[in-house]
Amino acid sequence: MRIGHLAAATGASARSLRYYEEQGLLASERTAGGQRHYPESAIERVTLVQSLLAAGLSSSTIRDVLPCITEEAIRTPWLAERLRAELTRVEEQISSLHRTRTILSGLVEQYAV
Repeated sequence: MRIGHLAAATGASARSLRYYEEQGLLASERTAGGQRHYPESAIERVTLVQSLLAAGLSSSTIRDVLPCITEEAIRTPWLAERLRAELTRVEEQISSLHRTRTILSGLVEQYAV
């Protein structure tokens, strides 16, 4: 399938699909005219990448964990450890945002007219 069809099937922009390819998260073959051609399995792959991005993982982290997620035969405890580390990172960000919110809320009360 061509990039436009994959974009329509997944809701990802063509620009995002090209980015996923640059980052090694998605693969395509080129036609003689240089157009990208994706296998049907690319729909599932893009959906997975989108969910991992939505979970807060960076593209480099996704590149690291993707083989273990997609190929159960090579899955090791490392995957769970890596995902736990990402969860800890996100929880720390949330905690930091709560602190920031508390400070900002105090400033709003202090300077409210």
